[in-house]
Formats: sequence, C-alpha cells, structure tokens
Amino acid sequence: MIQDLHRVIQLIEGDWRNTRVLVVGDIMLDQYIWGDVDRISPEAPVPVVRAAHRTEQPGGAANVAMNIAGLGAKATLFGFCGDDAERDALVTCLRNAGVAEEITPVASHSTTTKLRILGGKQQMLRLDTEQTGGYPADAYEALMAKVEAALAGAHAVVLSDYAKGVLTEEVCRRLISAARAKRVPLLVDPKQRSFSRYRGATTICPNLAELSATSGLSPRDVDAVLSAGQKLIPELDLECMTATLSEKGIALLRRDSKYIAPAVAQQVFDVSGAGDTVIATLALAVASGLEMETAVQLANVAAGIAVSKVGTVPVSRDELLTSLMPEIELRAQEKVLSLDQMKVRASAWRSAGQSIVFTNGCFDLLHIGHITLLEDARREGDRLVVAINSDASVCALKGPARPIVGERERGRILAALAAVDAVVVFGEPTPLRVIEALRPNVIVKGGDYSEETVVGAKEVRSWGGRVKIVPTVEGFSTTKLIARALINTSDAPTSASVSPASRVPQ
Repeated sequence: MIQDLHRVIQLIEGDWRNTRVLVVGDIMLDQYIWGDVDRISPEAPVPVVRAAHRTEQPGGAANVAMNIAGLGAKATLFGFCGDDAERDALVTCLRNAGVAEEITPVASHSTTTKLRILGGKQQMLRLDTEQTGGYPADAYEALMAKVEAALAGAHAVVLSDYAKGVLTEEVCRRLISAARAKRVPLLVDPKQRSFSRYRGATTICPNLAELSATSGLSPRDVDAVLSAGQKLIPELDLECMTATLSEKGIALLRRDSKYIAPAVAQQVFDVSGAGDTVIATLALAVASGLEMETAVQLANVAAGIAVSKVGTVPVSRDELLTSLMPEIELRAQEKVLSLDQMKVRASAWRSAGQSIVFTNGCFDLLHIGHITLLEDARREGDRLVVAINSDASVCALKGPARPIVGERERGRILAALAAVDAVVVFGEPTPLRVIEALRPNVIVKGGDYSEETVVGAKEVRSWGGRVKIVPTVEGFSTTKLIARALINTSDAPTSASVSPASRVPQ
C-alpha cells in the first residue's frame, strides 16, 4: 500500500508538470538490433541472429532524464558527448521526449554507445564503444557553470554516475556544495567503489552489489551490508540511504532506523535501466516533499514496470498511474476528479488498451433505477465515467429546492459504487464539454432517451464511438421519492398527538 496515496495521485495527475529536476552524469546511447534465432552458425558454435529492425534509446544519465520527462515533470540533462552522429541521434530522442539538454560536445571523445543484439527477448551480445575520462578542463568548467546557473529554478538534482569520467571528485564536491547552499535536494546513483566523493548529498541510491563492494561484505549477508550502509550515513553526512535489493525491494536506511519496501511482483524481462527509473521516481518524490517511506514505495512500483520491459525503456506517467489503479479503486475519494485530472486518468486507461463508457445525470437521491443504469453502462466497456451536474446546474434544471444532496456528497456516493471508475462534476446545462474532452468510446443513457436526443451522440460517432440506450426501471425517480417523502411527512402524527405509551421504547 502507498502511504499518502491522495497526494501521490495529485502529483502524477498534474502537480509534477511544475517540477524541474536537473540530471548530471554519464550520457549514453543504447542501440538495439532485434531479431530471431533459429540456428547455430556452421562457422562457430554461436547462434545466428537474423536482424529484423534496429532502435535507439537514450541511456545512462539520459535515461534518468527520460524517466523524469515520461512521468510528466521537467528534466534538464547535463553531460558530455562526442561531436558525432550518435550525439545527433541522442539529442533527437531527448528533444522528442521533451527533455531539455545542455550537453557539452567534446571533439576528442566519441559518444558512449552500448549496442545490444537480441534474439527474441534474449540478449545475445553487448558491444560497448566508449572513452572513459580524460575530458579537458574547459569542458568541466562549462558543465559546472551550466548546472550552477540552472540550480536557482530546480527542485532536485540527480548525479547519475556510470564511472565514465563526468562525475569526478571535484565535480561532485562542487555541485553538492552548490545544491546544499540553495537547499535543493541532491540524489546520487553511484558506481564508484568508494562513496566519499558523494559526501553531503541528500541520499545515495546504490544497489546491493554496489553497497556490498563499498562495505567489503558479501552480498549474501543482506542484513550486515545494510548495517554497514547505516554506518556510512553519518560518515558521509547524508540524510538517508536508499538501497535497491532486487526482488527484495528497496531499503530506506537512516542512522537509527531501517525500512524495507517490498518489491512489487512482476514478470522480469530485463533489468536494464531499472536503477535509472528508481532514482528518477525518488527525485520527483523528494522534490515534491513526500516522506521518504512513500517515495521508496512509489519507486518500487515504477521499478516493477521497468523490469517488465525489454531494453532501456523509460516508465511513463500513464503506466505508473495504471499500476496504482488497484489501490485507487478501493478509495472513493480518489475517483472524484476535476476535468483535467479526468483527462489524465482517461489517458492512462487508453494506454492500457481499455475502453471508456460515459453516462451523466443529476443522481440526486440515489435509487435502484440509478444503480441499474450504472451497472448496465459498466458492461458496455472497461471503465465507466459518470458526469454529474453541479449544484447550480441541478438548481437551474430542477428548481430552487434541488438538489437534496450536494455535489460533493453525490460524487463520493457514486464513486463508492463498484461499477463506477470515476466521477466528474460539470457546471453547464449539458455535459458536452466533458464528452469532447474525454472522447469516450460509448455514451449510455436510460430508456426515456432516443439516440437523437442524447447530448454528444453526433460527436461520439464522429470518432468511431457509439450510443447505447438501456432500459429504465419503471416507477423509480428522484422526483417521485421526494414527493412520497413529503406525503409521508404530512401524514405522520406530530409528537404532541402521540400518546405517552406509544413513545415507550420497544
């Protein structure tokens, strides 16, 4: 379970769009040749991969930035690349994903590339092209000047160290000092055997093997390795340490406490880039003021998505939101949305291949006719969105005595129903604006309507959707319930006319 789920959903569905994270580190281009294997080479005992297609994807620090942008926030990437075709391909990918890049080209070096050859989903070979270290002093000065200038508008900084030469001790010390001076949280994904260069960071995020190497202990003794990590926290002046433990989850270590967020069960296809996803999610959570316990829980969910993919592929906002749906569906509060939130939720459903059904009404004094309509509507697709008239809209339609139940309460009651996936309130006389914004696959109305009288019928058909008229339950309406209640109230005896005996508790 995610702590502070309501705040997490708010961040994913909108607030992260205003969060800016700086990513500094070793930038790579991940290249893939995808193919099939059906025989062994007669020249040597190796499989023959019949290439089908090629893809390219930003890797290393660039993948961290891609994850941040994919989750809906603003990422700016800093690092070195060569002045070559690989850099051009990398920059194109980054810009298409919405990542702002401040890459410093270094003519003496080539862009770091990792070429992976896959047969089906199995990686057969990886070929690396790289020159580690040896960057000129003016390149480092240009890099640090760019980062320091950008710190004023940043909410977090990530140092993504793949030990390729960008994050030297001097660069780390200077950037950590600058971030602390501006009170900007700084997170580190380390690859060095010693963590001393990261002294003063907010948190370091090693995996179990990296923490084992720096402590000199066997990774088999997880408790001992984590205890050694706790001892490093005061030595390195950290707020905490977050260690990824593969299938065991993520450990949040503080000086005097330890918390392990269990991993989210997923079928693992490829762990490439999972660490990038973890630190990207942690950075956004920390930048947004979430408690670290909540941050590691959310990072676990994101990591589970990352390892279910083949290759270095960033996690998207829609995927993260979809993974949280089982928890969202248990809380009515998380199903009552603004129109902007509703559009994000609908995007996540569509990304998961789910169809959207729409219905609307006042739903004042919920009754069996409403329940039947909603259950019938839900059967027409994967997700049901209910749009309800605001109190002012109900009053304009039904008169000054309505609604009996306010829009806030009506929304929460509807959201608590199993058939309903989301509720949105509209203030206009008709829900046409909501329909055009959500573009549902199906609009459902009760049997007292015809297709010609359904608002949005023309529009939904224009994008390939349909209208469904379902039978109504005769004899039930809010107006009749109110009339019956008034009759019963007028017929009921007053307390003055009731005999003392009749008031004795039975």
